[in-house]
Amino acid sequence: MVTKIWKEIEKGDVQSVYLLTGTEQHLIDETVKRLIRAVPGMTSSEVNRFDLEELPVQTVLEVADELPFLVDHKLIVAKNCTFLKATDSSKEKQPHQLELLEKWLENPSPTSTVVFVAPYEKLDARKKITKIMKKYAVVVEAVALQGQDMTTWIMQQARDKGVTIDKKEAAFLIEMAGSDLLTLSTEVEKLAGYLSYSGTVTEDIIEQLVPRTPEMDVFRLTDSFVNNRKAESLAVYHDLLRNGEEPIMLASLIASQVRLMIHVVNLRKKGYQQQQIATTLHIHPYRVKLMMQRSLPALPILMKALDDLATIDLLLKTMSGNRQRRLELFLMNGL
Repeated sequence: MVTKIWKEIEKGDVQSVYLLTGTEQHLIDETVKRLIRAVPGMTSSEVNRFDLEELPVQTVLEVADELPFLVDHKLIVAKNCTFLKATDSSKEKQPHQLELLEKWLENPSPTSTVVFVAPYEKLDARKKITKIMKKYAVVVEAVALQGQDMTTWIMQQARDKGVTIDKKEAAFLIEMAGSDLLTLSTEVEKLAGYLSYSGTVTEDIIEQLVPRTPEMDVFRLTDSFVNNRKAESLAVYHDLLRNGEEPIMLASLIASQVRLMIHVVNLRKKGYQQQQIATTLHIHPYRVKLMMQRSLPALPILMKALDDLATIDLLLKTMSGNRQRRLELFLMNGL
């Protein structure tokens, strides 16, 4: 997990070569920031940055092998390592001398740390350079966190800010703010600032300071609607209206959530686990986790909800009158 590598970096255990791969940009950026802090005397402005779509990799190696000037150690970030993914080499913009890189990786410069960034979902494991890079570099997989990994990450972020947040409160923060890591990091910073960077984050503090995302409110609205919790449905609905959401859009979002619930129910019947469901449906694992934590209605109930929502969507788009009231009556009637 990325947090384990972060702990090593914080202890000053900085290696010569890192490979940052994956599409979670916040984890990539955070890893680079931690390396900057860990290298003595290093600042962001002193980092050597290269774009390997614009320059060949041998340029990076030349800079890495040069003795540092006015500093003891150099930090180099080389982004867009396209040669690590499945592409036609004849279409590469730059003539990368990969044989030179392969030899360099076996004996990297002791006075430099080079961070190769490959922000892609998958690397081409068949390529020789990919195998050698993974053998000699510290690999940081910047992939979407889920379940225990996400709560652990939040708890560590809080500790870094001088405050404590327990697992239950971390899960509640995710429920409030969603699963985007940049958003969560910002909210942890806000909570720590509120506590003057000392103390414990409670659910009450999270409730006071963290705005619930519209997506999470729509999930709450859908969950309460399909389970006939009418009072809760109306309360969430009115909150969304006060936040400027439109009834037509809300009806569409509710229908989308119901369709997702139908898919989750079907896949669970087939024996799929949380990560398998998320991969199959191309959604964040935390959305699946939220649904699997609840007792989802039976398929006939969900299918009726979807049919009713199609009817209300047509009414909202074709009939005049108070759209807010029309959707409110629909929620009051329930299934």
